[in-house]
Amino acid sequence: MESQVGDGGSVDLEGATLETLSPEPLLTRDYETRPSLVYESLRQRYGPVAPVDLLGVPAWLVLGYREALEVLQDDAGWPKGLENWRARSEGRVPADWPLGPSLEVNHVLIQGGPGYRPLRTAWDAALKPFQDPRHPQAKRLKTAVTVYADELISLVGQAGGTGLADLSAQFSRPLPLMVASHLLGFPGSQGDDALMDMWRVLDAGPDAEPALERLLGALAELAAVKLKTPGEDFPSYLLAAHPELSLDELARELFMLLGMTSDHVGILISNTVVEVISGEGGVRASLSAGMVRESMNRVVMRKPPLVNFVPRFAAEDTKLGNYTIRAGDPVWVSSAAAHADPLFAGNVCPSTTVSTRAHLSWGAGRRQCPARELASTVAAVGVGRLFERFTHLDLALPVDQLPWRSSPFMRGLRSLPVRYELAAMPQPPSVHAPTAESESESAETALPDPAVRQRSSLWRYLTGLIGVGR
Repeated sequence: MESQVGDGGSVDLEGATLETLSPEPLLTRDYETRPSLVYESLRQRYGPVAPVDLLGVPAWLVLGYREALEVLQDDAGWPKGLENWRARSEGRVPADWPLGPSLEVNHVLIQGGPGYRPLRTAWDAALKPFQDPRHPQAKRLKTAVTVYADELISLVGQAGGTGLADLSAQFSRPLPLMVASHLLGFPGSQGDDALMDMWRVLDAGPDAEPALERLLGALAELAAVKLKTPGEDFPSYLLAAHPELSLDELARELFMLLGMTSDHVGILISNTVVEVISGEGGVRASLSAGMVRESMNRVVMRKPPLVNFVPRFAAEDTKLGNYTIRAGDPVWVSSAAAHADPLFAGNVCPSTTVSTRAHLSWGAGRRQCPARELASTVAAVGVGRLFERFTHLDLALPVDQLPWRSSPFMRGLRSLPVRYELAAMPQPPSVHAPTAESESESAETALPDPAVRQRSSLWRYLTGLIGVGR
């Protein structure tokens, strides 16, 4: 069986392997600027599964929606866990491969094998108080998101009731980091230094390596505190559900929650804001009707924050798309490409107010993101608060000129410049007043004193952004 390729040659699909196909580099300048065109070019040339080169390492990229579901829903046939990677076991993955460090941290999103199930069960138990709307912790979380959002919006407003702001740097990115600090139970504003280091790690700049070392150290210290003095927070709940976790293992799980949730949620907030204020696809109408979640679902169909999932591996030689994937080959599922698959996208009505729930932004099957409800709540409350507090928001650049940042996993805006008009400051939620609920709230889950926060490194950084670009 042969397939024609774009240069006029042909590929023997039956005997093709990653090595014989000469995979094409994925992370190119074209991918940075217009990934949809790269996905479509690969789809036309190879079909729903394409061989790609990820910074010197070959892998299969799943572009088809049906094939993506097949992989995501079959943990036995397509397991996670780097121990399943044949090329890595054979020493063919370079020791300095840029993606190695992020995949070697063996947390719940990466881990395979028998250790995964008890760890995932513990994650579900630890997150339940924050994701179950009937639980007091979930109610306190929504209050915290509202308070943090108001703090950030009011900080923007210190430059004046109208002006220019970068909503990515001044709202979308710091908000979920502040919420993550609340979830982790950092005392006072102690977590703000860790939040700044998480920011440096995500930006992958020259100071990312020392920032990662400091961050893991801070999380290990926090884990030791929670082991000795548990509180009403995620690390304490995780330890209670999985007492066998070592301090190093707990620190890795906290790093995953802090990194993935914050970056994912921050991108989701920015992308939703862009879609709403650009008026595309009827999103503005949905939001004005109070349907923030529907708007977000529509957004993740068009621009999912997590564009490519961490790899899975073929358990045995398996036919997928036009190829036979050899046992131990890495397979990366692209949610962004799957959403654009004509066999799927052609059945999604672009003008409907109610969005489809068939998107893959949180994964599919038993390994769906354990924090998807938490992340959705934080993003929805944050977006809702923005449009309550600002009477006017408009992009300061044409939508096709907004600067994007792409990585092998995520895609989000580098900045979100807007012109704004701020409404009068509302009465803040009474989170510090003594109520029956707040009296039972532990010190670990109480909101930081605003005066303490204003002395933190995060707040000093955000204060320095006030009025930039005016």
